[in-house]
Amino acid sequence: MTVPFQKYHGTGNDFLIIHAAEYVSDRGELAERECDRETGVGADGILYLALEERFRPPRVVMTLVQPDGATAPMCGNGARCAAEWAMQRTDTDTVMIDTQSGTLRANRANGEITVEMGTPTFAPDEVPVTATEPLFEAEIEGLEVTLVNTGVPHAVAFVDDVDDVDLEAVAPPVRYADVFPRGTNVTVASPDGDGGFDQRTYERGVEGETDSCGTGAVAIAVIARRLGLTDADPVTVRPPGGELQVSFNDRGRATLTGPVEHEFDGEVSAKPTAEP
Repeated sequence: MTVPFQKYHGTGNDFLIIHAAEYVSDRGELAERECDRETGVGADGILYLALEERFRPPRVVMTLVQPDGATAPMCGNGARCAAEWAMQRTDTDTVMIDTQSGTLRANRANGEITVEMGTPTFAPDEVPVTATEPLFEAEIEGLEVTLVNTGVPHAVAFVDDVDDVDLEAVAPPVRYADVFPRGTNVTVASPDGDGGFDQRTYERGVEGETDSCGTGAVAIAVIARRLGLTDADPVTVRPPGGELQVSFNDRGRATLTGPVEHEFDGEVSAKPTAEP
């Protein structure tokens, strides 16, 4: 038994999209199997989407299962891919996206997708991190980081040059540090001299570096403004996979803008490999 999928990516952050109505006996196993870039299709996660066209604008319910089989509450580039998928099927340029971190509004203009990312928080109990007050430029496992939740937790370090960082060495100790009861994503950023930043992110659940991370880009912009490192709006953030724009609307919410591409369609087995 197989299920169809569509492969999308946002600045290199790639996902298999499966309609939520398709029967998959073990979503976690499917993600572990098919996200593997050597033995599976290869992806940073699987998006299960349910489209509700009776609403205006249409709504899409998004569930992200990561390569480790766990469910993530939010993903910025995943939300942008979900928005493009839904817009193509409803012939609209605006959709609402229901995630575990809240409902987001997404718009398409000039060939790019903008998604409203909610209100970032530094509150320790919402990051979450074991601390009594927000942590700014605090040393954790040898890395000086500031902590914020932009839908998922991020520990962000500003460095002179992201290319000089051995991310696979410095990120895991922070990602698994005892102060993070649910773990954290680890992002490094370096200023480009024009108010923007280069970005690299080690993603929780992927357990490695990804070509792009939307929540990480928002984390960089939010923290950089808070620390006085930029006053740009939008803030240009450049992960390895492309360029993203982070802006702030009149409600204090961050928005994430960038391109989305539909790569190809295919089918994967819906049954775990251990089943007959």
